[in-house]
Amino acid sequence: MHYQVLIKQLKDRRESLQVTQDTLADISGVSLRALKQLESGKGNPTLETLGKLAEALGLELSLQLKTNR
Repeated sequence: MHYQVLIKQLKDRRESLQVTQDTLADISGVSLRALKQLESGKGNPTLETLGKLAEALGLELSLQLKTNR
């Protein structure tokens, strides 16, 4: 899954739960600046960051790897 799609899903979940960016930053341990950058399509999140956000939003992060053959 392309990480931009994942970021959109995280943002949609945050909004559906009516959680502010500030609150999500506090709960997840991800800086507010990093969260704002991610949601605006900037930045390059680590798997750790994505995992923290997913966990704070009650989501499970799963990755699928494919070969290019």
